[in-house]
Amino acid sequence: MNNNLPSYNELPEVFAIQLDTIGAITLKGAEQAKYLQGQVTCDVDSLAQVKLLNGAHCNAKGKVFSAFRLIERNEAFLLLQPKSSIEQSLAELKKFGVFAKVEIAQDSELAYLAIAGQQASKKMAELFQQVPDAKTPVLQDDSTTLVYIAGALDRYLIIANTEKLAEISGNFELPIYNDAVWYLLEISAGFPILSQQHIAEYVPQMLNLQAIDGISFTKGCYLGQETVARMQYLGKNKRALFALTGNNMVANVGDIIEKKLGDNWRKAGDVLAVYQASNMQSYIQGVLANDFDDATELRIKTQDSNLTRLPLPYKLSTETE
Repeated sequence: MNNNLPSYNELPEVFAIQLDTIGAITLKGAEQAKYLQGQVTCDVDSLAQVKLLNGAHCNAKGKVFSAFRLIERNEAFLLLQPKSSIEQSLAELKKFGVFAKVEIAQDSELAYLAIAGQQASKKMAELFQQVPDAKTPVLQDDSTTLVYIAGALDRYLIIANTEKLAEISGNFELPIYNDAVWYLLEISAGFPILSQQHIAEYVPQMLNLQAIDGISFTKGCYLGQETVARMQYLGKNKRALFALTGNNMVANVGDIIEKKLGDNWRKAGDVLAVYQASNMQSYIQGVLANDFDDATELRIKTQDSNLTRLPLPYKLSTETE
């Protein structure tokens, strides 16, 4: 395991990430699709065609328990997400699942590995006969599932049991990082990362779920749907997810982000996730008021930490198309 944590611009052309903090909620049963359709923001009925969906699981008030990637593996649904957001989401899904023909559990058998970088597709082609892509983002055989995640840097998620994954990783010589680097890529991609303290705090649009096709506005009712629809059609949402960076500083999940107004500093938002590179460059995912621009001075509260905004690979409704 490589303990050096590179900045984004220092990442190798191809590398692996051991994903110890990624897990999944599994649903299996005759009514798994019908049940999940009424619980989450994405259109589960479209999964058979598109194979990979982004989505969120909300409470009745439209506040997000978890943001996930949904795939099907061996006839079961997997809601892939950080382990930190599984507990409460799982409990809520189970609470209503007793009325449906569905088994809901936290997966305990699978392990996760990622291969990423500019040359990731080439490396994957050396390891597997077929490689997923944007048109076919999920491929699987009896033991291994491959998931393609598009972005500025291609990412491939390899899902298998521990023994099979060890066999696969034994066939390549790549730098292997811990999963902090995965979260660097999530921050850069603008995919929301929820720690325990931010569960049930934000509606999906505050986490940019609409910008990553994580909300269906045509699927019908689901838990929290009224709040989500009101945010969309009445324009009431005033916050959004952003990626920021700063040098020679330390930030922590839960820190307050401030903006300068005249000679004073006022709260602008909160830190959801942080990646700290070995060169002391920090990459921060935060939820902020969505009306600030690049001229706004930002800092972590109590620190002389000039933060700059990083571009995300999608447009928000407040930005010029």
